Amino acid sequence: MKIALAQLNYHIGNFELNVSKIINSIKKAKKDDVDLVIFSELSVCGYPPYDLLEQEDFIDNCNKAVNQIAEQCFDIAAIVGAPSINPSKKGKNLFNSAFFLSEGKIRHIFNKSLLPTYDVFDEYRYFEPNADFNIINYKGKKIAVTICEDLWDKQPVNNLFAKNQIYLNSPMDEINKLNPDFVVNISASPFSYRQSDFRKNILINKARNFNIPVFYVNQVGAQTELIFDGGSMVINSSGEIVETLQFFKEDYKVFNLSEINKYSKINFKEQDKPIIEKIHDALVLGIRDYFEKMNFKQAILGLSGGIDSAVTLVLAVHALGKNNVRVLLLPSKYSSSHSVTDAVDLAKNLNIKYEIISIKEITEIFDKTLTPIFKGYEPDITEENIQARIRGVLLMALSNKFGNILLNTTNKSEAAVGYGTLYGDMCGGMAVLGDVYKTDVFKLAHFINRNTEIIPNNTIIKPPSAELRPDQKDTDSLPDYDVLDNILYQYIELKQSVNQIVKQGYDAELVKKIISLVNRNEYKRFQAPPILRISSKAFGLGRKMPLVAKY
Repeated sequence: MKIALAQLNYHIGNFELNVSKIINSIKKAKKDDVDLVIFSELSVCGYPPYDLLEQEDFIDNCNKAVNQIAEQCFDIAAIVGAPSINPSKKGKNLFNSAFFLSEGKIRHIFNKSLLPTYDVFDEYRYFEPNADFNIINYKGKKIAVTICEDLWDKQPVNNLFAKNQIYLNSPMDEINKLNPDFVVNISASPFSYRQSDFRKNILINKARNFNIPVFYVNQVGAQTELIFDGGSMVINSSGEIVETLQFFKEDYKVFNLSEINKYSKINFKEQDKPIIEKIHDALVLGIRDYFEKMNFKQAILGLSGGIDSAVTLVLAVHALGKNNVRVLLLPSKYSSSHSVTDAVDLAKNLNIKYEIISIKEITEIFDKTLTPIFKGYEPDITEENIQARIRGVLLMALSNKFGNILLNTTNKSEAAVGYGTLYGDMCGGMAVLGDVYKTDVFKLAHFINRNTEIIPNNTIIKPPSAELRPDQKDTDSLPDYDVLDNILYQYIELKQSVNQIVKQGYDAELVKKIISLVNRNEYKRFQAPPILRISSKAFGLGRKMPLVAKY
């Protein structure tokens, strides 16, 4: 049996595009004499569709699309993902399903058993879990079809307080009783920078423990915050990786079932890429897909001469092209001359359009206007925030006038402790670095400059500063980023308490201060633009905290 993996980039709710991509892959597979072509989870409608699943016409369109694809399945079979109606009057109205299509019709429907409801996932909100396990016979082979989480039943939880696994039952234990010849897993597994190794080990262990080949198909592409990295793979019955499809790109590959046990780790280079390269590629894909799927064309950002805006700019140019990105330099009276020079040099290195507007006179007008009201009060952070908001207004003016989408340049370290101004430097349609700690922003800059100096070296080596008051440095109000980021990582990603972090050797008062800042600034992050997720715990969908809590 010849089996093809079709790793595609879908657009949520764009049935015409999704069906076209699927059918084109089926036609290609026919030319390759393929017997079975496999697509990813909810491929027909795109993942995750969220509350679109509550609209009857959306489900009707899913059903029509599946039948349209089935009409192409003569002399070939296909497995596609889509929601299906639960025929029972009990439980949720829908299943998350895999449709086995052949002979021009739907031959079988497999339903997802384990519904993730943690972090960015909320599938139990919409779907009923499956409790009926079966396989399908096709061309003399017994095929088991599973959906994403169904192979993750022994998944450990990254939290000392939680149990060591989420689910009580194992779909593969039930499926294995039916003696399948191989397992198909259609998936929509979003990227985080350690996820590919974790996912790989899950699949390897399943193949090895059950002594059965696994054909795993993941989707690729970004859906707002979530980035899907692809990396589909085939694993033989010995738990050896036969081949891995590309990361962050559409891909297609044909395998002969009778030969896969002869292969071992043929193409595993994609998995071995450095973490910072994976983060870079994920962010570029996230920007590109956000613009393409929203039908946006051009981006704008404020270029300060600092490292955050510099890295954001380079990523945007890589994603959208130099002709689709412009920058605005907005120096204040506190901006150093080298900040302007560094920003101009970067714009010239990238050959992009830039303009310079000094905010000095505008700031003076604000100061003069507010003097009668502020009389008797010393200048403080208010005056700093005014400058940030002036910049935000000017950037949004160009965004409105020219149809450019403003990219936010705030990093995760700043967002965590509230080191940003609402309606100022927190403006934007997308936060590119909002899940990237400052220490990793520096690593991204070095990666970008790995072959030649694109970002001026002075931008990388100078002490970070908002330049909103004389001789200001980030370290005036924050610890060194190496210290800050590690404490934040322990608290946010690993969910460690103050006492647990202090036991690692950190100053108790410093830890309390940082965690207090994180908790106090939840209201700011609630109003931030969508953040591209590259970690296991990003601000936004995957971290739901009360705004008014006192804890």
